[in-house]
Amino acid sequence: MTTSLGLSWAGIVRLGLVQTSLGAIIVLTTTVINRVMVVELALPAMLPGILVGIHHAVQMSRPRFGHGSDVGGRTTGWIIGGMAVLAFGGVAAAAGTVLIATDLFWGLVVSTLAFVAIGLGASAAGTSTLVTLAKHVAPHRKAAAATIVWIMMIAGFAVTAGVAGQYLDPFTPMRLLAVTATVSAIALLLTLVSVFRLEPKTALSHQDREALSARHGSFSRALREVWQEPEARRFTIFVFVSMLAYSAQDLILEPFAGTVFSMTPGESTSLSGLQHGGVLLGMILVAAATMIRKNADTAVLRHWTIGGCLASAVFLAAIAVGGGFPGTWPLGGNVFLLGVANGAFAVAAIASMMSLASAGKAGAEGLRMGLWGASQAIAFALGGFLGTVAIDVSRIFIGDPVMAYGLVFSLEAVMFVVAAGIGMRLRPAESGAQRPVPSFGEIAMVEVLDAR
Repeated sequence: MTTSLGLSWAGIVRLGLVQTSLGAIIVLTTTVINRVMVVELALPAMLPGILVGIHHAVQMSRPRFGHGSDVGGRTTGWIIGGMAVLAFGGVAAAAGTVLIATDLFWGLVVSTLAFVAIGLGASAAGTSTLVTLAKHVAPHRKAAAATIVWIMMIAGFAVTAGVAGQYLDPFTPMRLLAVTATVSAIALLLTLVSVFRLEPKTALSHQDREALSARHGSFSRALREVWQEPEARRFTIFVFVSMLAYSAQDLILEPFAGTVFSMTPGESTSLSGLQHGGVLLGMILVAAATMIRKNADTAVLRHWTIGGCLASAVFLAAIAVGGGFPGTWPLGGNVFLLGVANGAFAVAAIASMMSLASAGKAGAEGLRMGLWGASQAIAFALGGFLGTVAIDVSRIFIGDPVMAYGLVFSLEAVMFVVAAGIGMRLRPAESGAQRPVPSFGEIAMVEVLDAR
């Protein structure tokens, strides 16, 4: 499945199927089980919120998993192992939910451990999938590859939610367990098929593994070395600030539409659909633009990233202003354009992440990708929560909801401007000059290709 340029399109799609599988399990645990706990079991909404927060917090382990794939020289085992843990966590989460109905204490214990497993599995499989793309996708294909795998993950969300929803009715706790176990099994099987012989064989000898370990050193030492790289450190901060701004709008846009624009629940849901449609279009635009320009490098991706951040700031500011004109402001068009800007920024940032992972000290791609993935996970965990807290606090001190929401949207716009400023300081990765020593995995890949 590889060529002289790296992974073929078929190989990229196969990795996208891993993301689809990951999304299928995640959507059951973060939405379906969430709803069952709150509605069918009449538990406080805070409870599933804490469990999902645990799943995000555990993803701070991403750098450790990335370092493991660096030292081992391969990512396939980490993808399979991570998906196995994730599948186990998904089934355990359903089992814990069923148990809560009869034994609250032990049900919560099982559910907590399950969401820890979900966070660990998603971290190992997700990080290693991105590391594989970073190592083996040609530079001009990175934006398109990022778009493909993210769209396929979203497809995993959508298809699973639709199909599983049909089999969950009429609802019973055992039906929930059966559906979750079936989805988890299918996801694990699909992952096994997708990664079969995808990564070039690198039968590392014991001496090679010792050499890799000696070169990378301990995890703490390797992490310190990567953090000392100015570009890696700056990009980590950029990812955190930009993703914080990106996620902070998620939980307040629909309430804003209902409160200020008097939209019905159906209308505000359609508004959310418009935004997601814009995100998809923005991703496709960046992928198409970088594919047309085959010599597109990280400098081009940086322009798209910065432009997407600034455009997102403009459209957020426009929403803040538009709240003052609820009768005439084209909120739907405004939100759609915000989605386009968000999608362009997000996919360009992910593609830049894949490119910059290979900059700096050779053989630390996994650690860098894990560091940035952890930064993104923390930002997403904080973003939605802080967005809602900001609204509540604003409405306490500002009686007018238009001004309260406008203030919060304006703050999010400022965060995007700050992120763009950080992005402007990022220097494009100079492939070749910064990687004087190839990793064992790269050497083995070249040998396999030469043999063919």
